[in-house]
Amino acid sequence: MATAVDLAERRARALVGRVEHRSLGVVRAAEAAEFARAAGETSACLVDPEDAGFVVHPMYVVSLLRGVPGAGDEEFRPDGMYRDEVPGTDGLDVALMAGGQDVRWIADVRPGDRIDVRRTLTEVARKGRGTGFLLLTAEKTYGTAERGVLIEVTERFIVR
Repeated sequence: MATAVDLAERRARALVGRVEHRSLGVVRAAEAAEFARAAGETSACLVDPEDAGFVVHPMYVVSLLRGVPGAGDEEFRPDGMYRDEVPGTDGLDVALMAGGQDVRWIADVRPGDRIDVRRTLTEVARKGRGTGFLLLTAEKTYGTAERGVLIEVTERFIVR
């Protein structure tokens, strides 16, 4: 009998190579500054949008999964993650964990940038002994129509 992990693996393998697009909307200086403060930053160039040298914290956009106004209740799994955050797992009783992230900054994100994210599931690997677990790898790019790709991310998820 197939397990939930087996079903997640079949679903994920069917999604390999499919490109997903999502708009994160416009980067707002006040929200970027709030993120920087929450991350413990104190430099005016990161926490004060009125500062002449203000820049968006490099991890701000990477941390966004939805644009304003956010997600509706129907978009969440019972464990609090977004239903579509880990490809192939929607509706399945599986445990999900972050499996690592590599981030490459190509250009600064600026207040007013309209950010689009593109995600492609690139690899599904069965790991471990016995039933084991899945390691899913996705490539994401964050960018604008005007300036192109600003950030490249490789992220991994563990599915048990």
